[in-house]
Amino acid sequence: MADTGKLLFAKTHEWLRVEGNIGYVGITDHAQKEITDVVFVELPKVGKEVSKEGEAAVVESVKAAFSIYAPVSGRVIKANDAVEKDPSIVNKSPYDDGWFFAIEMKDPEETASLMSLKDYEEFIKSGAH
Repeated sequence: MADTGKLLFAKTHEWLRVEGNIGYVGITDHAQKEITDVVFVELPKVGKEVSKEGEAAVVESVKAAFSIYAPVSGRVIKANDAVEKDPSIVNKSPYDDGWFFAIEMKDPEETASLMSLKDYEEFIKSGAH
C-alpha cells in the first residue's frame, strides 16, 4: 500500500504523489467511500494541459457523476487505462492501483496549498467538505 503520509491532499478529495516534477493523481479513500461503487472513469488525454483546481477527469458511480480536479497545473503525461477498463479498482485500491493520471507539473510551488494527511483528516472531521 502507498505511504499516505507522503501524499498531498486537495479539499476536493484528490491526492497527489510527487515524484520529481511528476505528480500522480487519484481520489482519496474517503472520496471513494462517499461515491460508492465506481462504474465508469473518463480520464484526460495524454498531452492535455490542466490547470490547478480545473476539471481533469470524471468518475461515475451508482449514485452520480463526479468531477475530478487537478491538484496542480501541468500537462498530462500518463493516464491509467486500467481504471477505465475496470473502474472498481478505484474502490479497491484508491492510493495504489487506482490512480487516475500523472501530470508533468508546471509549478511545483503549487503543492504548497495542498494538505498533509493529518490536515486532510482534520478537514474531513470538521465537516467543511
